[in-house]
Amino acid sequence: MRNWFRFLPFICGLLLWVGSVAHATPSVVIVSSERSPAFVEAAETLVSELERLGVSRFDMLQQTALEFQRDGPGSPKVLVALGSQAAQAVAKTNPQFPVLCALLPRNSFEWVLRETGLKSSEQFSALLLDQPLSRQLELIRIALPAAKNVGVLWGPESKSKEQLFKTLAATKLLSVVDGHVAGDGLLFPQLKKVLVDADVVLAVADQQVFNAQTIQNILLSSFRAKVPLLGFSPAYVRAGALIALFTTPEQIGRQSAALAKDVLLGKGLPGTPVYPIHFSVMVNEHVARSLGLSLDEQSLSARLKSTEKAK
Repeated sequence: MRNWFRFLPFICGLLLWVGSVAHATPSVVIVSSERSPAFVEAAETLVSELERLGVSRFDMLQQTALEFQRDGPGSPKVLVALGSQAAQAVAKTNPQFPVLCALLPRNSFEWVLRETGLKSSEQFSALLLDQPLSRQLELIRIALPAAKNVGVLWGPESKSKEQLFKTLAATKLLSVVDGHVAGDGLLFPQLKKVLVDADVVLAVADQQVFNAQTIQNILLSSFRAKVPLLGFSPAYVRAGALIALFTTPEQIGRQSAALAKDVLLGKGLPGTPVYPIHFSVMVNEHVARSLGLSLDEQSLSARLKSTEKAK
């Protein structure tokens, strides 16, 4: 019995240490909009990559947006908000620590800024899902070298990109054939006009133009006109687009980890939203064959990456 008492101070100290660790604020908090597969994949990749970069898994906390709203923000060294709902929930708390919003398009990030009055900065920034326009145009040049006229349908959310897009297209010796969709009744007349002269149609994310109610008819019209469509998600290729250029949740998780690690090392987040550096290319082989094309996903992706590295 006397020997047991000799270890009592050590045991008490150990219990106090375990208690303090259990209640310590984690360095990295990851808030997901929901627990759907895409968010789980991004969050788990983020955790695994941070572990690989030297951050302990016990120094990270994963929450849903609802759990974050219930428990409060705490004071982590950096918080990664995955998805629009998570970004909004975190922004509403006026965070006093660096916040990286990820797995959301530019339109959603800008909406969060407008709703909360925050500004993009080294304390509140974003890793966007959108592909840079220059990358999309370069993929068209590589995959469809004979294409000279790029068709685009601009809606309320995307029209601000129109002038930049035309400037970038001109640098690649491409012309833009565009239509403007200001209301529901204008979509298909504008699409029909674009398909007359376009060699390829580029889908630019805009809910007024591309949504669950319109995409099948857009793809069918393009297919009948033998004008290939380049989409921004794998779902578009499965539905009938020739090619899609996109970034996966796993790729977003990897880049988010690198940006979060920079913050832990004392650096700031990018002052303005950044585009993903990792991306994937998918090809619909049936559509390619029907158009007399032979396209290889890996080759297209490798050539696109090589082009960007050379710049």
